[in-house]
Amino acid sequence: MIKNSFSLTLNVTENDLDSLNHVNNVTYLQWVQNVAEKHWNEIGNADSENKYVWVVIRHEIDYFLPAILNDEITITTYIGDSYGVKSERFVEIKKSDKLLVKAKTIWCLLDKNTMKPVKVPAEIMEILQSNKGIV
Repeated sequence: MIKNSFSLTLNVTENDLDSLNHVNNVTYLQWVQNVAEKHWNEIGNADSENKYVWVVIRHEIDYFLPAILNDEITITTYIGDSYGVKSERFVEIKKSDKLLVKAKTIWCLLDKNTMKPVKVPAEIMEILQSNKGIV
């Protein structure tokens, strides 16, 4: 178990499938983004949400096993290193104890008014560091 992680559980629906009848890679990517946003909504604060917005600048995804209709999936995310304007986030998608997908996403902090990158301020860095995942 990863300390300071955040998880969601869901069941695979027909809308998640591709023509091969397994979860589409775009669906996995959406799940990666959704769990990250839900986690940030849990740990962030209204002040930072009024001033800043996170955007994705890089995704790396490894696919190991397929998921199919009605599978129960657990999506777990945790924060990695944060530096400059960036913060790493990791996601694991599992069915029972079997790893289906793992992803690493680099997020960039933007000033909400200018939509330009901004160095992660101390108050957000504190949130990120205190919620950093420990494997």
